[in-house]
Amino acid sequence: MVDLVAQYRDLQPQLEPALLGALNAAQFILGPNVQAFEKEAAAYLGVAHAISCANGTDALHLALLAADIGPGDEVITTPFTFIATAEAIAYVGAKAVFVDIDPHTFNIDVEQVKRAITPKTKALLPVHLFGQPANLKPLQDLAHEHHLKLVEDCAQSFGAGISGRMTGSIGDVAAFSFFPSKNLGCFGDGGMVTTQSDAMAEKLRMLRNHGSKVRYYHDIIGYNSRLDEIQAVVLRAKLPNIDHYNQERRRVAHRYSAGLNGLGLQTPFEDGVGMHVYHQYTLLTDRRAVIQEALTAQQIASAIYYPVPLHQQKVFASISQGASFPVTESVAERCLSLPIYPELSDAAVDEICGVIRQALNA
Repeated sequence: MVDLVAQYRDLQPQLEPALLGALNAAQFILGPNVQAFEKEAAAYLGVAHAISCANGTDALHLALLAADIGPGDEVITTPFTFIATAEAIAYVGAKAVFVDIDPHTFNIDVEQVKRAITPKTKALLPVHLFGQPANLKPLQDLAHEHHLKLVEDCAQSFGAGISGRMTGSIGDVAAFSFFPSKNLGCFGDGGMVTTQSDAMAEKLRMLRNHGSKVRYYHDIIGYNSRLDEIQAVVLRAKLPNIDHYNQERRRVAHRYSAGLNGLGLQTPFEDGVGMHVYHQYTLLTDRRAVIQEALTAQQIASAIYYPVPLHQQKVFASISQGASFPVTESVAERCLSLPIYPELSDAAVDEICGVIRQALNA
């Protein structure tokens, strides 16, 4: 689905000396590259604070803790996302309340959110799925009206924008993932939490480091969730290229959409408000198995994100109680993601489109 080697080769001349420099400095935990990356990421995103951590799941967990979400609270979110979104809600003892998604963007449906708010609701947790920014303005209004926290899941949206602002800079707090295949990915696991709040930032820095501001003095129960210095070197090398990477992903996506036009497929939607950065290129089709079989025969990757919505997962059976979300279920049955990464050539995109056209006898 991605060619991580191609990106590494492009960065190799600058990356390897920087990695060797970090090894020779031997400051591996919360070292100078971690500190520098946090400042650079905060400046890029337009936030006051960027606090790195071990991975994207931890970022969600720490973000909810910083927002004071806990036992007895309800958090409204989407069932069409990676399980980490809802796992983090469970980690803090809160209950995930799922609502259906928009059939075009696959993001959380604002009208359904309105109907799901109860006196127990303490936060809204929209996901900028596949790199398509969620519709945050009405969610902000709802959060303000009902005194809720707005927590952004930006695991798939680094560099995406909404009305001139970056995802991760709009809610009370936001979580990012730097898993290797992300738009901005490191060479292992990595994550980050962003906020404009000084108080939240102070709490987050303690939470990621055993509840400590001063070594061996612990104010709260915290966690061991720190970004590795080596990963920070990688992220610092990639960050200046993120706009280019995202523009190239958009090039690939738009070429796919043009090449697949007229086949009866639902190709990704852009709402004109947010800039889609295409972490995934996900289409809808009633002939998914036929297309996948044809692609596999030509040794072309494809993937289903996500085959089983969260409300249908065994682990969430007790909170879903037989709930049905028709749009989510329909999308899960028909979605198919095609290879997408900045280095994917026009010729390769055209070849993939050709295989799909042939499979559909078009």
